[in-house]
Amino acid sequence: MGISALTPPPAPDGSTETHLEFADNRLLVDLCGEYDRNLTHIESLTGVQIVRRGNQLVLMGPPEARQPAADVLGTIYGMLQQGRTVEFGDIAALIRLRGAAPEDDGSPEQLEMFRAGKLEIRTRKKTISPRTRAQQAYTRALMENELNFGIGPAGTGKTYIAVAVAVHMFAEGHVDRIILSRPAVEAGERLGFLPGDMKEKIDPYMQPLYDALNDFLPGRQLQKLMEERRIEIAPLAFMRGRTLANAFVVLDEAQNATEMQMKMFLTRLGEGSRMAITGDRSQVDLPRGVQSGLRAAERILDGVEGIGFSYFTAADVVRHPLVARIIAAYDRDDAAGG
Repeated sequence: MGISALTPPPAPDGSTETHLEFADNRLLVDLCGEYDRNLTHIESLTGVQIVRRGNQLVLMGPPEARQPAADVLGTIYGMLQQGRTVEFGDIAALIRLRGAAPEDDGSPEQLEMFRAGKLEIRTRKKTISPRTRAQQAYTRALMENELNFGIGPAGTGKTYIAVAVAVHMFAEGHVDRIILSRPAVEAGERLGFLPGDMKEKIDPYMQPLYDALNDFLPGRQLQKLMEERRIEIAPLAFMRGRTLANAFVVLDEAQNATEMQMKMFLTRLGEGSRMAITGDRSQVDLPRGVQSGLRAAERILDGVEGIGFSYFTAADVVRHPLVARIIAAYDRDDAAGG
């Protein structure tokens, strides 16, 4: 791994500095990131100060903070040596799994799995690795269960991972089609009549699904597959009367499906298909008094064989770190009855 490429190893004593030396300056540039943004991110998450001197990084701070930060830097360097791309969100994941941040979410086994890339979702355009323990469990559940629910706050990767698994299984020939759907419900605003034909009217509601697909498939290939209807993106209302066979089906924003719509959608499951249902119970945009189909399904289907439930918390947020703190603050307010 990358730690073996560092000399000398992190000092075990109580000195105020740890010196890490890197043999490959090109990889060191990638490790630091543009304008040293990766180092700044590690500093903010671990509480150490990192100074670059030639091919060395000098870590300053208490030993209990420097050691985890040094381990994370070594792990990132090792991943770069393997030719793997390290994204901004991977840094927070490594720190979380290493226990260098207060919201420790991992174990040595989970950390080693992330380092080695043992749990990966390969698509035509990129390969992604689940970044938290909940994401790892969710990925396995999507692979193993014919029907799986992903429930939790925004920014935890529920939809992104579900679409990645769908593209992976399509590319591997496990399914013949990908069908992505959402309820066409306005998020607390009345937008009025939208201009254009049917596709132009519904596309704004479906845009997050297009964004995810564009991350995993080259543009021309995606366009061709959509023209051939091997990939479909449609509002939930369009699912009525269909039998979805040999397909990977994703229902996003399921908290905005009514009980009747949810039952209708779940009963579309056909032979050789898999379904992923994602939603956030705290962001229901249905009219007052209308029960969320996600809440009802969670209650009714709990314990049914072949159906899995995966749950996420603010600790699993992989967007900007401030998003996790915002969600945690709202959760505390809800718990206090605010």
